[in-house]
Amino acid sequence: MPSDLQVKPLALVTGAAIRLGREIALALADQGYAIGLHYNSSVRQAQALSRQLEDKGVPALLLQADLTVPEQIRRIFDQINAYPSPLKVLVNSAAVMHAGSLENTSIEDWDATFDLNLRAPWLCARYAAQLMKEYGVIINLTDAASGRPWKMYPAYSVSKAGLEVLTRILARSLAPGIRVNAVAPGLVMPTPGLPGDQWERLVERLPAKRTGTPQDIVRAVLFLVQNEYITGQTLVVDGGYQLT
Repeated sequence: MPSDLQVKPLALVTGAAIRLGREIALALADQGYAIGLHYNSSVRQAQALSRQLEDKGVPALLLQADLTVPEQIRRIFDQINAYPSPLKVLVNSAAVMHAGSLENTSIEDWDATFDLNLRAPWLCARYAAQLMKEYGVIINLTDAASGRPWKMYPAYSVSKAGLEVLTRILARSLAPGIRVNAVAPGLVMPTPGLPGDQWERLVERLPAKRTGTPQDIVRAVLFLVQNEYITGQTLVVDGGYQLT
């Protein structure tokens, strides 16, 4: 292990192997954090990111878990507790987005969505708070569309709206030592399976007239990590999507 491991605080990012989670993990590494790199099935991507971080001199703790299984969540926090770096940041990024109307969404897909998008952040926050003790920051990734009736993504929309409420409850419950906020991305990365022409129509309606970039979201996360007088808030980064 690197000799400076003891002095680096640990930032745990769920879903860190791919997409926004990966970019957030890299940014936190640049801010001086060791990285708790959670992944589930993205083994190759997680290993590649771990090597990339360690090549930069950043300690990386690989944490494999299916976050829909509570026992596996408890296990990764046991691993973090045994790690020399103190946990100071948790970013709940892992999520799933099943398409389907209210009529044809299966019970299994509905439950799986809530297990990952809402129950897992709650459990991760609860375990993280025990390890953070007197000081820490929790950031939940919600969605700028969580308050809108996306009829083809009902479970996702409701779970993300619930995560915003959970953010406020956690902020009150864990204050003053632990701050809890959320970032609500807009149209940044196309939803897997969404037709390209439909994506373009959504973008064209935006006041900003362009998609966001992963770095737009990363900067919002870093701002909330660094600003010690903000808690219980959701920072919407959506190019004006909520205005349409």
